[in-house]
Amino acid sequence: MKHYLAIDIGASSGRHILGWPEDGEIRTREVYRFPNGVTEQDRHLTWDIDALEAHVRAGIDRALDACPEIESLSVDTWGVDYVLMDHNRPILPCYAYRDSRTEAVIEEVHGKIPFPELYRRTGIQFQPFNTLYQLYADKLAGRLDKACGFLMIPEYLMYRLCGVKSHEYTNATTGGMVSARTGEYDPEIIDALGLPKRFFKSLQQPGTVIGTYRGIKAVLCATHDTGSAVEGIPMAEDALYLSSGTWSLLGVKTPAPLTDAASMAANWSNEGGVGYNRYQKNIMGMWLVNRLRAELCPDTPWDEITAEAEAKHFDHLVDVSDPIFLAPESMKAAFDARLPHPPKCTAGYFRCAYRSLARSYAQAIAELEHNTGRTFSALYIVGGGAKNSFLNRLTEEATGKQVIALPIEATALGNLAIQCKISKED
Repeated sequence: MKHYLAIDIGASSGRHILGWPEDGEIRTREVYRFPNGVTEQDRHLTWDIDALEAHVRAGIDRALDACPEIESLSVDTWGVDYVLMDHNRPILPCYAYRDSRTEAVIEEVHGKIPFPELYRRTGIQFQPFNTLYQLYADKLAGRLDKACGFLMIPEYLMYRLCGVKSHEYTNATTGGMVSARTGEYDPEIIDALGLPKRFFKSLQQPGTVIGTYRGIKAVLCATHDTGSAVEGIPMAEDALYLSSGTWSLLGVKTPAPLTDAASMAANWSNEGGVGYNRYQKNIMGMWLVNRLRAELCPDTPWDEITAEAEAKHFDHLVDVSDPIFLAPESMKAAFDARLPHPPKCTAGYFRCAYRSLARSYAQAIAELEHNTGRTFSALYIVGGGAKNSFLNRLTEEATGKQVIALPIEATALGNLAIQCKISKED
């Protein structure tokens, strides 16, 4: 029986999951888990990529202890962030998407190529941390001068394992520079921003074998974690999906990108899938409650937090997409700044966050159905948020959709499914 290893890294934690096919399903076993998070360096938010690499290698060691013969492995992470490369060496620091360094360059970028033109070409929603703004900030800071290229975070980690540089399609689409028409980097965007052409290589599809590490094949999954998550959802019908983690990614599969004015106005994104387009919106997700818990009640179990939130009657709402919630020093203070009056107890903040998330999901689904001209009856929820029965109930009530909550490691399952498929083809 062949075994495969999914290395799934999120903004707050990572895990190594062994998988194998059995009775028509993929069975899994978690063998290693580790913490992750941004670190502050010189007043900027960064990723400790050396620590990430060390954990990736340690987890592989643990997996080999559990299963000495592993057919292949693959790494997925969040999108948009990258490591600049000076030939075979990283140029540090590796900035995190929540860092504010791009704020000063957005207007200049849009002066060179207006956002409506960017959207028409890429179909990618505006986010201040999209890769093109980060690269332009690096250009103005002189960081590109000695760089020969860049690797997205999962491609960098796989390069460190197998020595092969790769550029995977689904992750590249998150950055706002891939043509919705061709599926390759758009040369007119690159030229307009004066970015080095040598940085932008041909994109590779999920399922490409790029090298080996200790005799294990290194395979590109959908290295953007949401791309893998959608592959891991066992949807019996054409339905909506919600990958509920640090971010909430709500969307639907479509045959091709939708780059019309209505989609742009509502800030919808078109990101690469495995043979399809993912028409989706990034919504501030469990980040809100994770930061509230860290600040207000770090030792309180989640079941107690949600039970108290459900029992209270604080009914004011906030706009969860407000930039104030992106990286505040105090999440409580951010809520206070957007509420007519603060809750009288800690549980009120969580109740506000959960109800506001549910409302945002309802608003997003209404936009999606209007823009696609389709209606949907079911919403599949996967990821950490799928375990929250209170939020699931609020979402069902707000959206009017049947919520099918699957508290599974959908991202790891999608990662593994792609590896299994390639193995069968071999």
